[in-house]
Amino acid sequence: MHPKIQNSAQEIDTADWKEIAVEYGREILMIRVPPQCDTLTMKEIPILSDPRAAYEEALANPIGCPALAEIIRKKGKPASELTAAVTVSDITRPVPYRGENGLLRPLLNRLEEAGIPRRNITIVIGNGMHRPSTPEERSEMFGAELLRDYSVIDHDCEDLPSLTFVGRTGSGGDVFVNSAFYKADLRIGTGLVESHFMAGLSGGRKAICPGLVDKRTIEKFHSPAFLESPQATNLVLEGNPCHEESLAISRTVGVDFIVNATLDKDMRLTGVFAGELEAAHKAAGDLVRDYVSVPATREYDIILTHGGYVGRNHYQAVKAACNALPVVRQGGVLIVASDNRDEEPIGGLEYRSLLHLLKIQGEEHYLRMLEAPGWRFTKDQWEPEMWGKVLRKVGEEGLIYCTHTIPRADYCLLPGRCGLDFLAGRTAPFPTAAVGEMVENALLSAVAGYRARGIEPAVAFIREGPYTIPFLATTEGQTP
Repeated sequence: MHPKIQNSAQEIDTADWKEIAVEYGREILMIRVPPQCDTLTMKEIPILSDPRAAYEEALANPIGCPALAEIIRKKGKPASELTAAVTVSDITRPVPYRGENGLLRPLLNRLEEAGIPRRNITIVIGNGMHRPSTPEERSEMFGAELLRDYSVIDHDCEDLPSLTFVGRTGSGGDVFVNSAFYKADLRIGTGLVESHFMAGLSGGRKAICPGLVDKRTIEKFHSPAFLESPQATNLVLEGNPCHEESLAISRTVGVDFIVNATLDKDMRLTGVFAGELEAAHKAAGDLVRDYVSVPATREYDIILTHGGYVGRNHYQAVKAACNALPVVRQGGVLIVASDNRDEEPIGGLEYRSLLHLLKIQGEEHYLRMLEAPGWRFTKDQWEPEMWGKVLRKVGEEGLIYCTHTIPRADYCLLPGRCGLDFLAGRTAPFPTAAVGEMVENALLSAVAGYRARGIEPAVAFIREGPYTIPFLATTEGQTP
């Protein structure tokens, strides 16, 4: 630990500080925070005590369309001759697919009960531009029995022979989609509906775009022309170019049915929404918007948050950082703890290279580079762009990133300050417990920095990390 950091941390009297529980992957860090630290947390929402019954009920009474058996009957040929494709999310989304109480089993049973043979059903993992799934991840997501009984394939946005041209959208450009999905007689989308920092909400139409489309379409979806729109943010659909593009493409592809789930802050099932693409997604979105929106009456000088389940690598952890921006003061301090447990704890090669460009060029030059006429769109360029939004609010010194899985040699790629700088007397490899020390010392140092300027900082902890959407509420009842 740098002596300046150590000295500033030791200056703080923490006798009256309180402990809070901070999620770190599958573990909990107990962190001491100032007594006046506010906790920004989502509303409590009833969980569904019988998930299997909830899935069956939703499938039996779909929103905005007939039941699956009726849709199948209207396909114009015997069910035994029909093919069906079900698109699913990849490992970055905690969709409850697995087991008898999971989303997939009741759905697949209904397809078979309606007469579609198991051999005619394909499960397509909608990776978008993410890497292919590993055997271990497939087993974790679906279980050995499902993998044994059904064909499961990964979508590859760059494999042109596996894609089919479906037309052009209003924004221009040819669109290709996964052939196994598009050519199936029955097309079903599944996923999780939660807030999304680009598309407003996940789930619904996002299972198709960006989940199953070609590389060029994903590039447009993630271009600065879309992402720099003020409407391209959490919980906003109207006027959001990402949402509108995704929905237009999904309409063109044609989706017969969706099954979407919602979860609480502890990843327990709170809702199942089955039916027509737009109607079922809207119903899920209405529920999510109500309980994830957290009003704050002021901006905070220091915010502590965490990467949650999705923060399995640095690439995904940007969601937690971006979601905190509405309530962190300009030039404030944002401390992010994230268990980057992925086999690539930072992200893929392209992401690492672009992240380094952001680090050495700065956020404004990085954005200008992406917008330059001669720039060649590069996979994963959008996530450093989103980190750039964080830097515009808190600056390089105001972002402190804490994880135990990224060695110091690689920390130089990351925007912000290195969490390892806040450790004392530890050598690699660092245990998980070291992250607690990083976070506490970063918080102590930040508090000391404000007090040295005669300011008692306002501090807040975002309990659910990337799943909470805090916003400034200047008028009672105001929502995002």
